[in-house]
Amino acid sequence: MAMARNPREALLWALSDLDEKDFKKLKFYLRDMTWSEGQAPLARGELEGLIAVDLAELLISKYGEKEAVKVVFEGLKAMNLLELVDQLSHICLHDYREIYREHVLCLEEWQEVGVNGRYNQVLLVAKPSSESQESPACPITPEQELDSVMVEALFDSGEKPSLAPSLVVLEGSAGTGKTTLSRKMVLDWAAGTLYPGQFDYVFYVSCKEVVLLPESKLEELVFWCCRDNQAPVAEILRQPERLLFILDGFDELQRPFEEKLKKRGSSPKEGLLHLLIRRCTLPACSLLITTRPPALRNLRPLLKQARHVHILGFSEEERGRYFSSYFTDEKQADHAFEIVQKNDILYKACQVPGICWMVCSWLKQQMERGEAVLETPRNSTDIFMAYVSTFLLPDDDGGCSEFSRHRVLMSLCSLAAEGIQHQRFLFEEAELRKYNLDGPRLAAFLSSNDYQLGLAIKKFYSFRHISFQEFFYAMSFLVKEDQSRLGKESHREVQRLLEVKKQEGNDEMTLTMQFLLDISKKDSVSNLELKFCFRISPCIAQDLKHFKEQLESIKQKRTWDLEFSLYEAKTKNLIKGIQMNNVSLKIAHSNEKKSQSQNPFSIKTSHGEKQKCPLVGKDNIARTQKEASTGKGRGTEEPDEEYQKNTYI
Repeated sequence: MAMARNPREALLWALSDLDEKDFKKLKFYLRDMTWSEGQAPLARGELEGLIAVDLAELLISKYGEKEAVKVVFEGLKAMNLLELVDQLSHICLHDYREIYREHVLCLEEWQEVGVNGRYNQVLLVAKPSSESQESPACPITPEQELDSVMVEALFDSGEKPSLAPSLVVLEGSAGTGKTTLSRKMVLDWAAGTLYPGQFDYVFYVSCKEVVLLPESKLEELVFWCCRDNQAPVAEILRQPERLLFILDGFDELQRPFEEKLKKRGSSPKEGLLHLLIRRCTLPACSLLITTRPPALRNLRPLLKQARHVHILGFSEEERGRYFSSYFTDEKQADHAFEIVQKNDILYKACQVPGICWMVCSWLKQQMERGEAVLETPRNSTDIFMAYVSTFLLPDDDGGCSEFSRHRVLMSLCSLAAEGIQHQRFLFEEAELRKYNLDGPRLAAFLSSNDYQLGLAIKKFYSFRHISFQEFFYAMSFLVKEDQSRLGKESHREVQRLLEVKKQEGNDEMTLTMQFLLDISKKDSVSNLELKFCFRISPCIAQDLKHFKEQLESIKQKRTWDLEFSLYEAKTKNLIKGIQMNNVSLKIAHSNEKKSQSQNPFSIKTSHGEKQKCPLVGKDNIARTQKEASTGKGRGTEEPDEEYQKNTYI
């Protein structure tokens, strides 16, 4: 079998290895097998008098090489010839590995073949974890020395392979690039350049999409990942130590659509992932789990032993490169980056790739409208307000109706609130219609994807990023129409947020709380009212004041502050990047200062239009050293003409 170089040779080998009695028995089984819809089974007359070579030719002509191997494979299983089945399964398995790799490389929503793009680097650092499962994982502090982490070595222990971690937790605040990095890892594996020879399969699992699984079974999860109901699951799972599952967005596990649950409980489909994480199912497989830090409280009890890594977003030089790749017009890029450099808050916030994308989108739109950029955001909430007010549904003729803007704002807030309250991040088209929302016209805030559910293809929407959903949820406390209930409802919701936070005992505030805290400041209230053309009632303003006092007494940490403080304190001693040259994703120390090149790769998202996601890349060493010395230099290379609106969140 080791000499079989292709399915044709494997098929001939298997048939030739049978003795005369078993060969006749196999032809008997083949007469009853139907493999393709509408395909008639083999007739007895077709099989009479055939020798091994003739039967192989007949099966190949009828089914094709790959299917012919599967036909014989199933026949041998029915005959209980287990030794032959085991040997032939290696050919089937190898065959399907190649099919799956090709499938991954052709996923349209992840990439756009033939477009040259430049990727922007993100920084990963090792995070110490607690030895005790009862105590919280040790947080990173600005005083710590940070060690950079190589993505290619996440599942490698160096000189002690027996101690190689099989479970890695990648933590990072919203928008720091966890999803983009996760998908890029799968793409590089499929190209044969990441973890070569280590994993037969790398499966990407979006936690918020698990709710769409038809059944809560491991086999269904594999079918879902392969997007192929005919995938040879038994063979795939035969060697679990050769599998890597990437569970992206543990914090976005959502409630089932058919169960409008108000209480937090584990659904069967969520339980399937819990079994994987607890190592009750496929204990020998490897896992990479991405999550926002607040969700660690729910994740930590499931972990027995894990390696913790923190993703911090862009380095200083990469912020400049991002602007170069986002703006196709060099003058616009220079002007936009100059605006950001002059505003310390904007410049720091652009360390988070998702916010950097938002700032670029906002500035580009302002420039294209010929409007001067006069705003000076003082925090991340101001940046969200600037983006939302800029893209909030201008009319087709270029005008803007305050009434329609407010209606759309209220509808987005209602959709976001329903989702957050029920732990929901995917929405059916009917739910959008309920709130009179036109998904395609709101591509600035909503993205869509088509999913195969049984025989039907169904479209689901989600907010472009969870941070948008939490922003609109915070806004939902302020825009309710029923004035008589404003104070009562907002007070109840604010109290609920505070009570949940006290019960959970997490010292990092949610984005919703951060947005509300910023809005509660007097100048932010005025800015909000001016931008969105409505007035916050005095009773709500009083509730916000109370919320601010309560939250400040708890002394919560703002969600992005950790990244900013770590960057300022320690990361200047690291080369902050991942080399993605279709060979590896690499992070190196600054004293290595090498020139590294990369072959571009492009990812497609479904946000009403096809967009590019700048991920990671290294430019020449001279510019790297020059920018590292200034800390704020913008790259001068002209970006690809096709490299237009970029997405990173």
